[in-house]
Amino acid sequence: MAGKARGKQAAEPVEFHSQALAEALERQDIAAVALALRHGNTVVPLVKPGPRDKPLDGGEVWTYRDPNTGEVALLLFSDAAYKPANLPPAVGLQSPAWLRSFLKRYESTITTVFLDIAGPHPMQAPPAELLRALEA
Repeated sequence: MAGKARGKQAAEPVEFHSQALAEALERQDIAAVALALRHGNTVVPLVKPGPRDKPLDGGEVWTYRDPNTGEVALLLFSDAAYKPANLPPAVGLQSPAWLRSFLKRYESTITTVFLDIAGPHPMQAPPAELLRALEA
């Protein structure tokens, strides 16, 4: 009697979306944005994703450097769908701890953070303000 072959179960797809952040940006509510960043994941563009066999390697984050001023901007998204097509195609889903660590590490380099820059409700904040919100 032949039994059913056991196949690998499909992994749950990762959802590159933060409903709380999207709603906070829609209301342009800075306190709600801070709360969403402090308690939820954020979508970031990647120059290249981390290797599949190293799940703790989140890849290399893409930042924008203004060619005229040299200023650096970090772009964060509530949904991967809001990432402009002219950015590298890969995205990562990062935790609040990652965001706090990244902003601390590059606080002297990053001059501004854009949230959903091409989305329906963009917002901009200085990295120090976001750090205060993440540490509250």
